[in-house]
Amino acid sequence: MRVLPVVVLSTLSWLSQGCRSTSIAPAGTEATAAGGAGGSSAGLPLSPLSPEEARLAAQITPDAIGTPTRYLSSDALEGRAPGSHGSQLALAYLAEQFQRIGLRPGGDAGTYFQRVPLVGLITEVQRPPVFASSRGGGDVSLRVPDDLVVMTGVPEREVNIARAELVFVGYGIVAPEYQWDDYKDVDVRGKIVVVMNNDPSRDPALFAGTRRLWYGRWDYKYLQAAKKGAAGAIIIHTTPSAGYPWQVVVTSNAREKFELPATGEPRVLAKMWATEESSRRVVALGGENLDALRQAAESRDFKPRPLAVTLDLALSNKRRDIQSANVLGVLPGTDTNGLAHEAVVFTAHHDHLGIGAPRNGDSIYNGAVDNASGTGALLAIAQAAAQSTPKPRRSLLFAAVTAEEQGLLGSQWYCEHPTFAPGRIAADLNMDSVNVFGPTSDLGFVGLGKSSLDEVVTAVARAQGRTVHGDTFPDRGSFYRSDQFSFAKVGVPSVFVKGGPDFVGRPAGWGKEQFEHFEKTRYHQPSDEYDPNWDLRGAVQDAQLLLITGMRVANAPELPAWKKDDEFAKIARPR
Repeated sequence: MRVLPVVVLSTLSWLSQGCRSTSIAPAGTEATAAGGAGGSSAGLPLSPLSPEEARLAAQITPDAIGTPTRYLSSDALEGRAPGSHGSQLALAYLAEQFQRIGLRPGGDAGTYFQRVPLVGLITEVQRPPVFASSRGGGDVSLRVPDDLVVMTGVPEREVNIARAELVFVGYGIVAPEYQWDDYKDVDVRGKIVVVMNNDPSRDPALFAGTRRLWYGRWDYKYLQAAKKGAAGAIIIHTTPSAGYPWQVVVTSNAREKFELPATGEPRVLAKMWATEESSRRVVALGGENLDALRQAAESRDFKPRPLAVTLDLALSNKRRDIQSANVLGVLPGTDTNGLAHEAVVFTAHHDHLGIGAPRNGDSIYNGAVDNASGTGALLAIAQAAAQSTPKPRRSLLFAAVTAEEQGLLGSQWYCEHPTFAPGRIAADLNMDSVNVFGPTSDLGFVGLGKSSLDEVVTAVARAQGRTVHGDTFPDRGSFYRSDQFSFAKVGVPSVFVKGGPDFVGRPAGWGKEQFEHFEKTRYHQPSDEYDPNWDLRGAVQDAQLLLITGMRVANAPELPAWKKDDEFAKIARPR
């Protein structure tokens, strides 16, 4: 594979001038077959695969996905952290591929790039964070990052927290629709809230039972603490409640962090995670028992509990302002009665974590599965769609977005500065960490039951001979962890799928073992590298399904709709 000539980026001027041509080898074009049976649904065509659909699906092959995945996750791209040389190589490569495929530029000023301003912050703890008992019972110093991970909440050079009181606020949730308020009327302004991860799961009538909602996600916890005026928030980590081990918290956060420029929203001064054992030590300073506190927090009657513990913390921040970019390519629609001005959006994030703390002698966090693979699938789908005859009625927008690992920032920016208004976006079809373990007889649909897209996905899966079920790991809140969430927040329904865990020719339970092993040994680690032994036939299945689903939605007479009782149904999509 040819490497992008350094001269292309030698002046680092591509983002201001645009990039329309570089020297990158095209993806492979070997063929595979598809076919089967379908179903029907009002407003959306659900027939069996047509000859044209089968022809297009056959253009998506293991090589079509694997070739760009291999390049994007190579050491030459240094893990594709926003603002890095490797990220610039990735952006230029994606623009070249969109041009080669024949997509029109969908970004700023006739380029493929939609500029995304980012603020980079490196936080250093100036002295060990000290938790002291206000009752004179001693103190505890926690080690960073072994016991505590600390991130700034504000882009200021210095952040000082002096003798801030700690208050345990249970899950930190305010949800009127569930008659749930963990803050009650307790004033936490200027204090540090200590928060449990996840959301209550014992009662299936509350918070969707064991399925995690946004209320259970760390970004919600910090946001709600800021709205209440807290100076900081500490989330208690456990592997079951987070869905990943402590090392993922460290590798994801103990590095330069990026955010969008501030717009006056409330913020905490410090965002923190603490291990379960460290949290036990801290609450014990005030004479409390962590297990007893967590038990009390399972009830609506729970009231915030002051912990008789204070925190002293001093931070310094190094700031830099950068321009990253979403890479946008458009296959224009052909309808002359207005549908061409609407779009089906295909998304995948091109960023990863860059260069970080070495593990086993390797400091490049390549992000091959997460998410060079999804970006490779995006390119494969775009290549196939561009060969359609006739072209779809609605436009297709292919968006390789930035800074997903920093909190879905690139997709958030796009949804706040859309090239197609949310009311004219039919659906978002998102790809994040594709299946690299082989073909499956089933399909996990994250967000199943939320919109009329259920019927389209189910029919296409049936045509593949596969069954559809919900999220394989519903307790992990995957719907709120990738870029489809940004679109949902502006009212756009989404498709986010991954084959498995039932793999063809494998024993029961094998698929979940592979997923969990990847999470333990490779997720957000340097070991997430391209493996030529991957079986990408499963990724091909899923990409073919997304292609056909997107084409059917693009040709449907009506926009998909949320189910009337869904959490996003009340959001009006502006046109």
